[in-house]
Amino acid sequence: MTSPETLTVSRHGETEILITRVFEAPRHLVFDAHTKPDLLKRWLGVRNGWTLAVCEIDLRVGGAYRYVWRNEAKGIDMGAGGIYREIVPPERLVCTERFDDPWYSGEALSTTVFNEQAGQTTLTLTVRYESTDARETVLKSGMERGLGESYDVLAELLATAVQSSVTSR
Repeated sequence: MTSPETLTVSRHGETEILITRVFEAPRHLVFDAHTKPDLLKRWLGVRNGWTLAVCEIDLRVGGAYRYVWRNEAKGIDMGAGGIYREIVPPERLVCTERFDDPWYSGEALSTTVFNEQAGQTTLTLTVRYESTDARETVLKSGMERGLGESYDVLAELLATAVQSSVTSR
């Protein structure tokens, strides 16, 4: 379970959310986990009966991504996608986000920065919404808990990858 020391979520400016999380892994692994479909399917939103059934990534500036989460038991799909605006491996990703069935108004712009120091990677995610109301809707949605749980799964995945690379040397 996410503890306050591992994930921070705060308001930033009028329309942004600032999210930070430290991972015990080099940034190239954390970057890969955000850009490779086979890895994303193992951690992004896969909890409480949800799977990432569709994960398509065209990792280039102007390229699109598409995610569809599925809850078979409830018979529900939830889709989202966007366009990559900036890609600097393994340092930075900037992309838009829009849900198929919008639960907040407009489109969001996400900037993810991966900073590594002494084998740890601090992920800083800034999400800018089109309005303060949209940001507040997201903050009230339970996003923090869901993202925290996803990042916990990612931390476990990264720990396994780091351990595998250490033992294979």
